[in-house]
Amino acid sequence: MFIIIWKYRVKSKKQSEFEFIYANNGSWADLFKRSAGYLATELLRDHANPQHYITIDRWESKEEYETFITQYENEYKALDAQSEGLTENESLLGKWETL
Repeated sequence: MFIIIWKYRVKSKKQSEFEFIYANNGSWADLFKRSAGYLATELLRDHANPQHYITIDRWESKEEYETFITQYENEYKALDAQSEGLTENESLLGKWETL
């Protein structure tokens, strides 16, 4: 399994919109579901600081993820641009493979 983890600091009063787009049934997951190699997305909110979130995206393999990125590059970039105004900061925590 290939896992990608992102961390976000969401702008004040943008949490609902962010959650709608990044949830396990949100816009990102809908785009990812176009790939047979996509498994699931989890959206986590920090209990102590509700503006902090983590997403965990699961793919069957790194190759499946890379194929998706190549095949849906334009759609990915468009959704990324649409989501840009929701966060103060976002950072890739890593890309992980199960052993």
